Amino acid sequence: MDFTRLVEPAGLVYGRAAQEAIKAGNALPLAGGPAAFTLVDLIDGYTRSGFMPVAAVPAGWQAELARVVAAPVGGMVPLGAQVMGILNLTPDSFSDGGVHAQAQHAVAAGLEQVRAGAGLLDLGAESTRPGAALVTPQQEWARLEEALCALRAQAPNTVLSIDTRNSFVMEQALKAGADVINDVSALMHDPQALPLLAQHTCGVMLMHMRGTPQTMEQHTHYTDIGYDVVRELGRCVQRAVAGGIDPARLMVDPGFGFAKTTEQNMQLLARLPLLANLGCRVVVGVSRKRMIGAVTSEQNPARRDPGTQAASLCGLALKGSILRVHDVGGMVQAVKVWQSVHNV
Repeated sequence: MDFTRLVEPAGLVYGRAAQEAIKAGNALPLAGGPAAFTLVDLIDGYTRSGFMPVAAVPAGWQAELARVVAAPVGGMVPLGAQVMGILNLTPDSFSDGGVHAQAQHAVAAGLEQVRAGAGLLDLGAESTRPGAALVTPQQEWARLEEALCALRAQAPNTVLSIDTRNSFVMEQALKAGADVINDVSALMHDPQALPLLAQHTCGVMLMHMRGTPQTMEQHTHYTDIGYDVVRELGRCVQRAVAGGIDPARLMVDPGFGFAKTTEQNMQLLARLPLLANLGCRVVVGVSRKRMIGAVTSEQNPARRDPGTQAASLCGLALKGSILRVHDVGGMVQAVKVWQSVHNV
């Protein structure tokens, strides 16, 4: 699939207004709903058409337009918007390092997140914050194994995701019952990761990042943050599919905070509908990040949950979005209110 030409949807409407606008030919569903878009910008390279009504799109752009209208694939995750609970089994995570380093604490916290409404749990044992210390795959798996096995036994119906870049950890986790692999390097860090996952049926999350956690802050130059992230993620999707992974297994994460400034993060958040060009469910991971602190002036990451909820709700314009957060209960409440207001 060629991502040189992109469609940027805008002018979103919801509920009854969306249905009436679609029926009148003044709007199209965004990625299968719940939103509909009334305006569109056609991008060829970095040349923009300027926003125009959807009814005015030239015939030569119908294929690209159909791409952003089509519903995303499932990603091996339950249908509908989902809240994903974060479980960091690390001593040095920026937000909660050390809190869940003991397996019994991680399991208790994970079960509480499930009770609060998490559809997925994301277990990670390697910090990927800027400048984070490196750990070996063996150390990473040693931190994960007990908690993963216990959660698999005690929460058999919950989707368990493993946040890792290393094929050794992926393989061990899948043997232990993990359902999803969440790779911040989009399968670029470990050359064995793609061929390994091609042999399985698990869901795969591909995140946008430039460089490594140690160098990513040196790679924040973009011609256009929206176009560049979508195209670079598109190449990751194409590589995964060419390597044998069924597109129906893939999800994409724009990588907030990874090789992006606060201003770029906010621009990208405002333009999430661009990600509909990729045809995959979108993961929104802004929880407690520096971008929230910069906007709110809240220095303590653990006190950034209200800002996290406000930012994460932007993702609900896209069907089946996955909101990755630390505070599951608060996010579930926010989603329910948003859905009620928008009649979805």
